[in-house]
Amino acid sequence: MAALAVVAFSLTFPATTWALEGFGPWTVTFARTVVAALIAACALAAARVPPPERRHLPGLALVAAGCVLGFPLLTALALPTSGTAHAAVVTGLLPLTTAIYATARTGARPSPVFWAAAAAGAAAVVAFAAVDSGGSPARGDLYLAAALLLCAAGYAEGGRLAGRLPGWQVISWALVASLPLALPGFTVALLAEPPRPTASSLAAVLWLAAGASFLSMLVWYGGLARAGIARASQLQLAQPLLTLVWSTALLAEPLPAAAPLTAIAVLACIAITQRAPRHPAVSYTTPDPHATRRPAQSG
Repeated sequence: MAALAVVAFSLTFPATTWALEGFGPWTVTFARTVVAALIAACALAAARVPPPERRHLPGLALVAAGCVLGFPLLTALALPTSGTAHAAVVTGLLPLTTAIYATARTGARPSPVFWAAAAAGAAAVVAFAAVDSGGSPARGDLYLAAALLLCAAGYAEGGRLAGRLPGWQVISWALVASLPLALPGFTVALLAEPPRPTASSLAAVLWLAAGASFLSMLVWYGGLARAGIARASQLQLAQPLLTLVWSTALLAEPLPAAAPLTAIAVLACIAITQRAPRHPAVSYTTPDPHATRRPAQSG
């Protein structure tokens, strides 16, 4: 499930680039959120799902802030100056930041080998970003750094909640919670960023809403809950390679010379993290004493 979600995620940056051809970054972010929230609301109503318990609300709010609004907006602001290939490789840091957050949040203790490999992959990504941006961070890199921090928190909290609620309910409630902000935001964004819609930009916004914001997140949280947050999140290191392929094939973007080598180095590091020994008592999800469903598997 996590691997399938990563394949879908790899199309997000190319789709965002297409969407930006007809709409501004704020409009794209709020439009995809509004459409995805309406889909989620219909799904919740059709299934007659009761509102989430109060103890789940802080986690859902973090998912909404990090994955529903924060990451899409910040990456949309970064792409015009960073380019799809550059942004894709920089987001190779996301698995490490997710693992760090999950460790702090759940008390997991991955082995030193895991952290050494994860840190090596992160170092390769930072080196690539420094070389590609001329030795100093560009404005797009600052947007991407903020996006990584928010998204890592949203991923880890969503994966933790998916051990208590079905994954589709986690992302659905997070989307619905974002609607009161996204709907007026979309109205204001349309006035501030006059749209120039094209067939490709409209199709891209629909994909970002239905595919990236709803369906792929649904599958992703299910994978995190079953395989363990830190472990499953490392599969996302395959995403830069896939996005580089899409950006070259679909957008005809020039490929930075160091990008493929960097992505391959990161993949080698993640292969090590998957084989790294783990403490036998470690669990990447915290058992819920109130849960009635089968608890998530340990990492």
